[in-house]
Amino acid sequence: MLKGAKVGLRARYEDDIEVLRTELYDDVVNGSRAEGRPWRPMTPDSKDPRLVVDDKAQGLVQFSAVELDGETLIGMATLYDIDTHHRSAHIGLGLLPSCRGMGYGTDVVAVLTHYGFVVRGLHRLQIETLADNAAMLRAAERNGFVREGVLRSSSWVMGEFLDEVVLGLLAEDWNPNH
Repeated sequence: MLKGAKVGLRARYEDDIEVLRTELYDDVVNGSRAEGRPWRPMTPDSKDPRLVVDDKAQGLVQFSAVELDGETLIGMATLYDIDTHHRSAHIGLGLLPSCRGMGYGTDVVAVLTHYGFVVRGLHRLQIETLADNAAMLRAAERNGFVREGVLRSSSWVMGEFLDEVVLGLLAEDWNPNH
């Protein structure tokens, strides 16, 4: 398990899948804001790759995020679009609604950043989030990510186009004590 100040990132357990499906993906608004594609319902036995981990998949590492005290599931964290030639990747996370606003997101970004730069030897990490996602913007910036641009009206979410913010961090600019 990778450990931060408040959270741990561990392998996805079978018991995690139903909780993540129910708490993150069955909610149409949350699912629509989190995904770059239209929301659709998932059947309980679905082998949806957002939830069911394929340990052989290249370019994608999926974690379950847990509280360090007691290992209670709080969400999911992902390093995706890992490019070993350019040594870059993207960070994504989703916290259960009951676990938001407690500083977990900032810690998840810190742990994923450590994983990307130290464990994987990457050079650049990137986060894309909706411009109105103040919590993710705060979590990224608290970890040293810099706003690099805005993709105007690039995301279709629940009947309207929303701006997306692109944030980046280079290994040489990273301060693990941030």
